[in-house]
Amino acid sequence: MRMKALAAAIAAVAVMATIGTAQAAEGMWVPQQLPEIAVPLKKAGLKLDPKQLADLTGDPMGAVVSLGGCTASFVSPQGLVVTNHHCAYGAIQLNSTPEKNLMRDGLNAATPAAELSAGPNARIYALDSIVDVSDRVKAAIAAAPDALGRTRALETIEKQLVATCETGVGYRCRLYSFAGGNTYRLFKNLEIRDVRLVYAPPGSIGNYGGEIDNWMWPRHTGDFSFYRAYVGKDGRPAAYAADNVPYQPKHWLKFADKPLGAGDFVMVAGYPGSTSRYALAEEFDNTATWAYPTIAEDYKQLVALVAAEGARDPDIAVKYASTVRGWQNALKNYDSQLAGFERTDAATIKQSDEAAVLVWLAQQGEAGKPAIAAHDQLIALGRQSRATRERDLVLAQLGNTGVIGSATTLYRTAIERAKPDAEREQGYQQRDYPTIEGGIKQMERRYVPAMDAQLQRFWLNEYIKLPAAQHVAAIDKWLDGDDAKAVDRAVERLGKSKLGDTDERMKWFAADGKAFEKSKDPALRYAVAVMPDLLRIEQEKKVRAGETLAARPLYLQAVADYKKSKGQFIYPDANSSLRITFGNVKSYTKLDGSQQQPFTKLEEVAAKATGVEPFDAPQPLLEAIAKKRYGGLADKRLRTVPVNFLSDLDITGGNSGSPVLDARGKLVGLAFDGNWESVSSNWVFDPVMTRMISVDQRYMRWIMQEVYPAPQLLKELGVSVK
Repeated sequence: MRMKALAAAIAAVAVMATIGTAQAAEGMWVPQQLPEIAVPLKKAGLKLDPKQLADLTGDPMGAVVSLGGCTASFVSPQGLVVTNHHCAYGAIQLNSTPEKNLMRDGLNAATPAAELSAGPNARIYALDSIVDVSDRVKAAIAAAPDALGRTRALETIEKQLVATCETGVGYRCRLYSFAGGNTYRLFKNLEIRDVRLVYAPPGSIGNYGGEIDNWMWPRHTGDFSFYRAYVGKDGRPAAYAADNVPYQPKHWLKFADKPLGAGDFVMVAGYPGSTSRYALAEEFDNTATWAYPTIAEDYKQLVALVAAEGARDPDIAVKYASTVRGWQNALKNYDSQLAGFERTDAATIKQSDEAAVLVWLAQQGEAGKPAIAAHDQLIALGRQSRATRERDLVLAQLGNTGVIGSATTLYRTAIERAKPDAEREQGYQQRDYPTIEGGIKQMERRYVPAMDAQLQRFWLNEYIKLPAAQHVAAIDKWLDGDDAKAVDRAVERLGKSKLGDTDERMKWFAADGKAFEKSKDPALRYAVAVMPDLLRIEQEKKVRAGETLAARPLYLQAVADYKKSKGQFIYPDANSSLRITFGNVKSYTKLDGSQQQPFTKLEEVAAKATGVEPFDAPQPLLEAIAKKRYGGLADKRLRTVPVNFLSDLDITGGNSGSPVLDARGKLVGLAFDGNWESVSSNWVFDPVMTRMISVDQRYMRWIMQEVYPAPQLLKELGVSVK
């Protein structure tokens, strides 16, 4: 590399770092860092003692829970849980039929008996403890003889730690890796397995604006719903049963009694999924030039495919609604990120950041050489992985289709069951059986044979387009051809599988490997035929993972040391573990120069209404707005009820449903989105444009009071009604 170019890059990075520190509430902080950020918290406006936030099982942090993909929080002593409508959408869809469509009409359970199961795999995870186990895990990895050994050592120590942690009844534990493997922490959660849907506004409120408004501002969405957590009569977590009782949490959030305004302090505690701010420049380039464009294009085709079939068959429209919504959200996210990458010149920033670290390491002499070598190793491993990226994408997506996915999961379960539990692959141990069984049972609510055949055909056609070097021998043999006719024959064979029937799937859930190998079922024959190659591919990935376990921590520690030398704060990438982020209610200026207000208003909902989905605001809502029935919830500064609001908090996917708390720890809203311009901050944080979009608790209460009345819930929430 040319030193002159690197010097310029370092200067550019220094300027950007200064801007970020001055203008943005950047950082998804782990709880252990709260003492480190106590001063910035107070400066931003926190009225609580920061030490109170460090008590993760106290008030208010003890009320925050994970849904295993979204965040939520307890809001009553009777186990009532609030989250986003889109987080509850899977449960809403699961309970919908063409005749009784809750996605369209909503649910308002007036009594406990009317509350509906959110499904066999719905979970609420309430944090019990976090333990640092870094020394034990890193020692086990270091003692391994080679790359594959390191991966297996990590798997073994993780299983041991989890098994010990889950000794008590009703707990679910998980080992999290931070900073590429420099730190490991074991999270222990109470796993509540009986989750019921209590309240969901109609889709014309909960998803107002649909995909048109997704990631956009101004926003006018009532993105909220309520669950209730249930346990057995003994107070312990249990599977759904009619005589279970509401869980009684030790802590629950109280709705704010002071109006939120521009500039006010807000914070979020939640479970953000993943960010890649410490990824290598080459990893970023692969994402920006291949992964996001490719997957987005695939999803666009799949959305169109299901839409066409759903227009002909209402059953398909209902059963695939949740799947389609996931595709739509992802593809718009990817398109938005790609636009952000171009706008911010993210590739240059990533390259400059990396170059600055490498120059700094070179200046350290011998001390910097191991980290430089680790960087080189990561580059080489990335290139190995990219050699089969097209194949890996197709296999993963094909494995997510209905009967093929069921067949491979069931056969793999049988293979692993033959081993002692501690030696089984993670995801197939005894602790995982309830989740596997739940997936088997709820497939019937998300599966239509004709649609599954279309999805199979799509991905098999993608498979035959792969370069010859990326083909899988067993799939080639099973297909018996490399053209569309071969695919049609394969889909026709799979159509004769009996795995579309729930009882049939449950029968195979209990079968042993030999029974699978004797079966004539076409889907099971596919699973048996391809499993050896799938296991071989899995092992190849484990070897690369083992190499990464040696290189990534070393390099990321160097990145951390470099940042510390520049006086910068350091936080790990998001990894679905609990994080805290804070900032202030704040407007922003769009790229076209238009100044955006921090709050949207009721009257704007009506102004947007067209009567046609997704702007089909229900008539009771429009009437209440027209009559200015504010129900005592109007903000004097706005002269109306606020709907959604902006703040400069740093969030990502998984934060959906996170409680937004004010300076005193009271609930002021729910995080549900970021603005379009900020989505690319998953990779390179943009201090100027990053905004979090939340639904205001006053709009939630207004809907429950004036539009889709739920007086029983308002009473339970302890809020006044005027």
